[in-house]
Amino acid sequence: MKYKEVQERTPQLIQRLVEVWEESVKATHLFLSPGEIAEIKRYVPAALEGVAHLVVAERDDGMPVAFMGVQDRSLEMLFLSPEERGKGLGGQLLRYGIQRYSVESLTVNEQNPQARGFYEHMGFRVYQRTALDEQGMPYPILYMRLERPAP
Repeated sequence: MKYKEVQERTPQLIQRLVEVWEESVKATHLFLSPGEIAEIKRYVPAALEGVAHLVVAERDDGMPVAFMGVQDRSLEMLFLSPEERGKGLGGQLLRYGIQRYSVESLTVNEQNPQARGFYEHMGFRVYQRTALDEQGMPYPILYMRLERPAP
């Protein structure tokens, strides 16, 4: 597995990353309905194109299977294909973000306890909670800060 920051965000790459996003969300965001996922999906290409640093993990055959977006020392997105979960790739990407881009904060859906547990394992702690997400939907958001980098 190799990962790199991509400069050229081609339509083909964006399409594949949206697919990774959707597979990941369906596997982890069980509180979202199919309609809600479809609605959110409409905004994903713009988020991928607009984030300052987009790091993509590829299999040996060049197929993107995970990505991370970082902006202003904040992890804005981290999504893995379901078949890549549990293999250490998320931790590798996040450590890279911490080292290369000084990631020190992130947000996570409270209703995604696996993600919260992962970020806590990586050294992040909750410092704030909101009852609504950024779009005003009733999905509580946890704001987390890096207290100590993971080993």
